[in-house]
Amino acid sequence: MAVNHYENFPVASVLLPGRLRRPVELIYAFARQADDFADEGDWPPAVRLANLAGFAGQLDLIEQGATPESPLFVDLAGIIGEFALPIGLFRDLLSAFSQDVMKARYADFGEVMDYCRRSANPVGRLLLHLYHATDPRSLAWSDNICTSLQLINFWQDVPVDYLKDRIYLPADEMAKYAVTEAQIAQRDAGGNWRDLMLFQIDRTRRMLLTGAPLGRTLPGRIGLELRMIVMGGNRILEKLQASGGDVFRHRPVLGLFDWMLMLHRCLLAYP
Repeated sequence: MAVNHYENFPVASVLLPGRLRRPVELIYAFARQADDFADEGDWPPAVRLANLAGFAGQLDLIEQGATPESPLFVDLAGIIGEFALPIGLFRDLLSAFSQDVMKARYADFGEVMDYCRRSANPVGRLLLHLYHATDPRSLAWSDNICTSLQLINFWQDVPVDYLKDRIYLPADEMAKYAVTEAQIAQRDAGGNWRDLMLFQIDRTRRMLLTGAPLGRTLPGRIGLELRMIVMGGNRILEKLQASGGDVFRHRPVLGLFDWMLMLHRCLLAYP
């Protein structure tokens, strides 16, 4: 899995039906570029927020039935109309990325979940609209999968995020396990670090597997794609657990063996 949570999904892979690859690519292009506004480059916060506001303005034009000003949004307008995609889900993504510019610490797991609701869950819900599978049960399963994938990225990227002065580990849970910011700064996996991380890993795995039935209910290649996503997330969690959560020295990476194992599990032993 790559660093960014959008790449936890095999974006527009060969498993997707051809007619859906372009819409999926456009959704991810929007999310990736907007996320880059919050994370990449040396822009000051005011410029980052202005760039995100510019994206919001383009969504306003689509909602008003006007022609957007950039090719990306012209193309997005087409799939929003064709698949009746809720514009509010795109706005939720922008809200989360704007929050990344302004907020660097999270008091408790509820705050983290609220961020995931806007930073990850909209992508899954937009894909379900493409698949015409927006019943409440499917949406709930999708939210569990997407939130858990976002959490997996947080846990594997603790040192990466710290370099950006961000900590997504809930502050109250860090205090409970007597883990400090100084410990993260020192890349120290001693003390109660292992217990804190194993707690996060276990909770995240339960959430991921709660959403796993969606991979059975979606048809054909779409269902197989989602099963691979779930298995990929679970495999990263296995690697995190095996290292005792020592992401400072053992950031998990999926290799060829892992992909073969994931495919085997998808076909024979899901979940």
